[in-house]
Amino acid sequence: MTADVAVSLSVLAGIVALSDATRRLMTRALADTGLSVYAVELVSTFQLCCCTHELKLLSDVGGIEPRLALTFTYLAAVGHALTFGGAIGNPSATLEHAYHARLSGGCALRRIACQFAAAAAARAAVPAIWGVGLSGLHARHKLLGYRCISAIRAPLPKAAAVELACAFAVQTAITHTRPVEEKYRVHAVAAVIATVVYAGRSVTGAVFNPALAFSTQFPCSGNSFVEYCLVYWLSPLLGMMSSVLLFDKLFLLLSGKSASLHLPLETKKRT
Repeated sequence: MTADVAVSLSVLAGIVALSDATRRLMTRALADTGLSVYAVELVSTFQLCCCTHELKLLSDVGGIEPRLALTFTYLAAVGHALTFGGAIGNPSATLEHAYHARLSGGCALRRIACQFAAAAAARAAVPAIWGVGLSGLHARHKLLGYRCISAIRAPLPKAAAVELACAFAVQTAITHTRPVEEKYRVHAVAAVIATVVYAGRSVTGAVFNPALAFSTQFPCSGNSFVEYCLVYWLSPLLGMMSSVLLFDKLFLLLSGKSASLHLPLETKKRT
């Protein structure tokens, strides 16, 4: 088991290092074309999906302790945040950027297309990595035909509610840590991600990312495509929207109350 974990950690480090080198190379090569942001989105989402496949294998097939899996989830979240280079890697979060006009609608759609393309590429690439047989875990998984079982272990309404709640919690953390210095914010958001994964893992796998789910969950047997869409696409989108709309309205409400409290007394009397 220790050898399997060591190999998996080496694979994760290799994926991140190779992705980072590719990002830097493509950013330089496409600097004058306006396409570098999409290249970075593609490579970063590929990195996210490949690393999650390896962590999922360690947890589901390797049977590592939940505390160790939680630690790896936290470290992976920190690593992705530090290396993504401006990529988003999540269609729901991309739509949130478009809603707040940080991205144009066309740019958001192109980024989402890149995210799903990278998710599909990662889904095709990881069996090739496992097929090399770098560890006993990889070899066993190959013998099983890279089989995976659906992570949905609850009735669909409960599973959908869990994914919605996970997305709500992560989006809320992202929103409310924006004023925080980046070196502290990365760890705060990673801690929230690790917490919701720990809380929701036994019900749905706690993915809360439509592109990541398309790569890691949709190929698994046990549920239909429509059921996966409901749990892993619609629910995270609703969770993100709920967080954004709730806190946007709350901010406007509190801003209005604050402004009324500071009105001059004569103005208040006139009204």
